[in-house]
Amino acid sequence: MAKSNTPPRGGGPNKHGFQRPRNTKQTFLRLLGYLGKYKLLLILVALCLLLSSIASVATGYLLKPILNDYIIPGDFPGLLKMLFLQGGVFIISALCSYVYSRLMVYVAQRTVATIREDLFNKMQELPVSYFDTHLSGDMMSRFTNDMDTVSEMIGNSFASLLSNVLTFVATFVMMLVMNPLLTLITVAFLFLMLLVVKTIGGKSRVNFQRQQQTLGALNGYIEEMIEGQKVIKVFSHEEKAMEAFSKLNEDYRVAGTMAQSYAGAMMPAMANLSRIDYAITCCVGGLLAIRGVFDVGSLGAYLLYVKQVSQPINGISQQVNVILAAAAGAERIFDMMDAPPETDAGKTVLVRVEKDGDTLTETQRRTGHWAWKKPDGALVELRGDVRFHDVTFSYDGEKTVLHNISLFAKPGQKIAFVGSTGAGKTTITNLINRFYDVQEGTITYDGIDVKDIAKDSLRRSLGMVLQETQLFTGTIADNIRYGKPDATDEEVRAAARLANADTFIRHLPKGYDTMLTGGGSDLSQGERQLLSIARAAVSDPPVLILDEATSSIDTRTEKLIEKGMDSLMEDRTVFVIAHRLSTVRNAQAILVLEKGEIIERGDHEALLEEKGRYYQLYTGSAELS
Repeated sequence: MAKSNTPPRGGGPNKHGFQRPRNTKQTFLRLLGYLGKYKLLLILVALCLLLSSIASVATGYLLKPILNDYIIPGDFPGLLKMLFLQGGVFIISALCSYVYSRLMVYVAQRTVATIREDLFNKMQELPVSYFDTHLSGDMMSRFTNDMDTVSEMIGNSFASLLSNVLTFVATFVMMLVMNPLLTLITVAFLFLMLLVVKTIGGKSRVNFQRQQQTLGALNGYIEEMIEGQKVIKVFSHEEKAMEAFSKLNEDYRVAGTMAQSYAGAMMPAMANLSRIDYAITCCVGGLLAIRGVFDVGSLGAYLLYVKQVSQPINGISQQVNVILAAAAGAERIFDMMDAPPETDAGKTVLVRVEKDGDTLTETQRRTGHWAWKKPDGALVELRGDVRFHDVTFSYDGEKTVLHNISLFAKPGQKIAFVGSTGAGKTTITNLINRFYDVQEGTITYDGIDVKDIAKDSLRRSLGMVLQETQLFTGTIADNIRYGKPDATDEEVRAAARLANADTFIRHLPKGYDTMLTGGGSDLSQGERQLLSIARAAVSDPPVLILDEATSSIDTRTEKLIEKGMDSLMEDRTVFVIAHRLSTVRNAQAILVLEKGEIIERGDHEALLEEKGRYYQLYTGSAELS
């Protein structure tokens, strides 16, 4: 299937082939929108942060009277009282820090849970084309790695950053009050520190974005390799797989090294500037103290503030790295959230009806009869009449997959598609389901353009058995009931008997209550396919699509389910895609496709008499490729 060349929202690839970051400001505003649901808790956090910062600064200022009024005069009882006071301030600061840390953990987990739920709900709205053009491992990485970075930022870095900012502001104000002249020295070094943060932080931001993207690509490849281990071993592809993995792993290592190198360079640079600032301030402050401009207590308190003022800067620089990584992760999460959802302008819906002759009456009761309800209220009986009218289709807008296809399937007819791989057989079934919409021509269902039918109603009227089976964690009964959530136990068993799956199910340890995990890895491929057929049978659809449905079933099993399949297909419109031509002999119409065009059509006998492409395939003089 063709991949889309349209870059995702948020910017196209840069010169390195990685996605350009979107507006980081907008990303944080969206995150703040999620945090806004916990305003009261955040106000309490802000109060705790403020008290903690004030207490932290107050402990430094208390050093001035301790030196001037108690240590130098030798007032030990007074010194003891001041030390108790300073200890109390420390305890207040510690308690406030503990409270806001616990609150932010709670807020972070609730917020991330909400974002994860929104992302999963968004995934349900995305069209099939999105999943065809994105690696599943990369999408998984957004739910795990990217979400973890966001959680880390909200739970730890966000509060820590605010605490450091408040502490820095309070400390700077105290320094300015105590000695404006010495503060000028610190201001000069603060400008240098900000320059370092801006320069290194900008480089770090880009590289954290690259790191998250290479991690997504690596996860996608690992998932493919885990799922394809049997194929890898059968074709001795281990070395090639390791080579490809090594390249992706190296890309991730390089990206991670660059990101962490810039992140790691920030703190030493800030620490060294802080030490130089402290040394110069000590010299100048000492001279001022000798000349009587500064008393000893004020100098001691001021020097403590000089040390303190750099600590928030260092803390901010550390948290900036986490925040940059979280921004990169959040951008990828919001990229997926911003992907265009599956469009559905259909207004015609499927409703239950009571049938009295040719009269249809809408009802809520189970009657076994359905009808299409148009926007004007008119009811059209659901019969399963599917027709293609001059349909042309392309996945990417460049390579045409179907050329001017016209066909019809009357209610109860079995239509078979045969042809080489890539001829367009599966594409036709994708269009019936409206996984994709046609560019030219129309597809009608009981005389109604499928674009006018709501997608959920359209798909509810269709049953589909795919070549690749997909079973979910749960009991066998649950997996069959997936085709009809409200199916009774008897309906589940009847569907299993129809698909000839009942016998092997009853021989399982817990029968229909046997728990399946890992996609039903304990079952054979054929048994998994039988469950897929039973799932389609329980939904009792008027139109059935079998896409290589018996490809994983051996010839003996295939013969056993033929009667059940015939019963399942009775009075239904059936579309069959098959490589085994023996399975389509009883089709009312067989369509032979090549390069997106119908080159032959007719029943089995008529096509053999033509001695064309179908005859060549059936007699073995030509092969499906």
